[in-house]
Amino acid sequence: MKKYIKIARPDHWVKNAFILPGVVLAVLMTKPAFSAEYIWKFILGFFSTCFIASANYVINEWLDAEFDKFHPTKKNRPVVSENMKFSLVMLEYFICIVLGIALALPINRPFLFVEIWLLVMGVIYNVKPVRSKDIPYLDVLSESINNMIRLLIGWFIIDSRYQPPSSILIGYWFAGAFLMATKRFAEYRMIGDPERAGLYRKSFKHYTENSLLVSTFFYAMTATFFIGIFMVKYRIEYLLAMPLVFGLFCFYLWISFKPDSAVQKPEKLYREKKLLAYIAFMCVVLVVLSFVDLEFLNFWMDPFLLPAGV
Repeated sequence: MKKYIKIARPDHWVKNAFILPGVVLAVLMTKPAFSAEYIWKFILGFFSTCFIASANYVINEWLDAEFDKFHPTKKNRPVVSENMKFSLVMLEYFICIVLGIALALPINRPFLFVEIWLLVMGVIYNVKPVRSKDIPYLDVLSESINNMIRLLIGWFIIDSRYQPPSSILIGYWFAGAFLMATKRFAEYRMIGDPERAGLYRKSFKHYTENSLLVSTFFYAMTATFFIGIFMVKYRIEYLLAMPLVFGLFCFYLWISFKPDSAVQKPEKLYREKKLLAYIAFMCVVLVVLSFVDLEFLNFWMDPFLLPAGV
């Protein structure tokens, strides 16, 4: 059974840490009274998301087998290199769905709907006739919307009465698009052969290193723009952390230029100690700014014109 467990990618469950900002945001904005119930809901919600994500990984690996054989490392995946049965793969897919939905049911209805949305995005991304992963730029946007979905998942674990501000949702989505486009860029450079890259991923037939790099810049600008709107509207003190946010985007892009970059396998980013230290420092700054009021920053909230002094 090892190969069937492997295609569910339990080692990728660490990516579901992206639900944590949604949890933190809901706590800060709705200020719920602490209850042990939230701990229980978080555990259920986390594993519900893990099983739904694993369902998406299972069909991804099965449907990508004919293309992964052209990738330098993915050609060693079990579906490509070993004899796996379609019936067992589909059984695994449905078991993951059932477990994910069953764990979501006790939380609340918005949480359940968002988990179903995450599942549907896996179908849109992987299954014909849409198979958005084959369409340039839409491949990045349709995959990275899962980032926004995870933010909603974290939020609805805490609060089902409201939804997060649209500015942070869009900012989080495009931050995910930046991460995904950077991954594409690193993959494309690593393969080093446009023709072979196109055989591995159809969207690569329409990309170049330059176009992928420019797209990462667009996604980063869009993300920081909407994150900035959120900060100004809801907690202007966060603006002092914006240079750190800019630096994080730059740091991540710099890592993508490394040979066999960890950007290609985000679950391996724990090896980038400097990046982790940078993120930890930025989180500390954001925590401090969450509880320290700096009245002088309100000066920037009022529209005004400075006198010319002439």
